[in-house]
Amino acid sequence: ALGFLTKSLPSPPLLCADPHPSAMGLLGILRKLKKGDDRESRILMLGLDNAGKTTILKKLSEEDITNIMPTQGFNIKSLVHEGFKLNVWDIGGQKSIRQYWSNYFESSDALVYVVDSSDTRRLEESSSELKELLAEESLKDVPVLVFANKQDLLQAMPADEIVASLNLGEISGRTWNIQACSAKEGSGLQEGMEWLVQMVSSKPARELPPAPA
Repeated sequence: ALGFLTKSLPSPPLLCADPHPSAMGLLGILRKLKKGDDRESRILMLGLDNAGKTTILKKLSEEDITNIMPTQGFNIKSLVHEGFKLNVWDIGGQKSIRQYWSNYFESSDALVYVVDSSDTRRLEESSSELKELLAEESLKDVPVLVFANKQDLLQAMPADEIVASLNLGEISGRTWNIQACSAKEGSGLQEGMEWLVQMVSSKPARELPPAPA
């Protein structure tokens, strides 16, 4: 399934971990996990275009966020610590790309859904996309973290209003959380991802599907 998407859309290069990162960001989160947890986890990051997905991923990776172009394909961040491998997949959110989101659902252990809290005009569209995602059988039971992004802007809606706008209170059968954040300033990102990684690491390790012949 992935081959079709990578042929249709340009694929940016794999983002590699800094060999000497600080204790913040994704690696700092992994360092808090218990040792000996030898597994691989995959986190899928989705949301409308311009929600701030790539900025969040780069900020967590302590990379420059000065010039970020819209993601036409996908970005991947992979980190390994004490045997625990974390893969974060950031998929483009333009309307023409969303039809390919389903190519990435299988084997995902968690979903990060990013919302632009300052763009009230698109909240209904964002809510509709999230509702469809939660109805997907291949994403059944996976924990969901909603990042209410762009809280640094004056017109940003607070997290509790985002909960109401996205009808998060109606979610049943899965663990979910909402985290107010600012990808630009970095606030809230660590807290949100710590919660999500803890949820993923506490679940029984899944069996990876066999590699295609």
